[in-house]
Amino acid sequence: MNSVVAGFLAGLVISVVTSPVGVSGAVFLLPVQLSVLHVPSPAVTPTNLLFNVVSGPGALARYRRNGQFGGPLVRLLIAGTLPGVILGAVIRVFFIPGPQVFRVVAGAVLLPLGVWLCARALRPGESDRPALSRRVVLGLSVATGAVGGVYGIGGGSILGPLLAGRGIPMAQLAPAALAATFVTSLVGAGTYGVLALTTAGDIAPHWVLGLSCGVGGLVGGYLGARLQPYLPERKLRLLLGVLAMGVAVLYLLRA
Repeated sequence: MNSVVAGFLAGLVISVVTSPVGVSGAVFLLPVQLSVLHVPSPAVTPTNLLFNVVSGPGALARYRRNGQFGGPLVRLLIAGTLPGVILGAVIRVFFIPGPQVFRVVAGAVLLPLGVWLCARALRPGESDRPALSRRVVLGLSVATGAVGGVYGIGGGSILGPLLAGRGIPMAQLAPAALAATFVTSLVGAGTYGVLALTTAGDIAPHWVLGLSCGVGGLVGGYLGARLQPYLPERKLRLLLGVLAMGVAVLYLLRA
């Protein structure tokens, strides 16, 4: 199987699973690109951002059709993640050429979050903690936008479990997180394009592979978003918790 077909299938399968909970498939596609498709670092980051740009409209179009798209949460997340992704791209190119530190940090954050979300989903009688303030959500958005800029994974993989655990319904959270990921990936990919013109090294995305993964994600994201309204909130939180734990274990094993 050539890399184009493998990338399409990987993007398709991953996005079907992740889009119902607002997590960009790039968080799982990153290790696939590094280990299976052998995309060099740091080109893997803009390639992953390209995947987000191409795949994002599929899920977002379906969420809009479902009447779930828009609202203040979308605007708040975008306002924070946009400056964050530009900062992250600069940090990635000039200060962090390798992914080892990120894997440890992401695993240490996501593993307890995933365990906590699964425990809450299995014991739904417990009330959520009070919702975070707008200022805190904005600050978290800037931080996760920077993470997305550094590693091209979409900050929703970290922000989603945090906000879900603080009581934001998944029907509201998923489209908002995916919209923020799409916009920041668009800006992040453009930032890497500019940096590639002025900086030596393998910085530009691998266009063919990123597009093939993205087309698979476009189809998978639409299918996943179509399934979301039929999945109970409890099962969606459980799915998000399992995904968080899976990413954490995957990154910690490769750290």
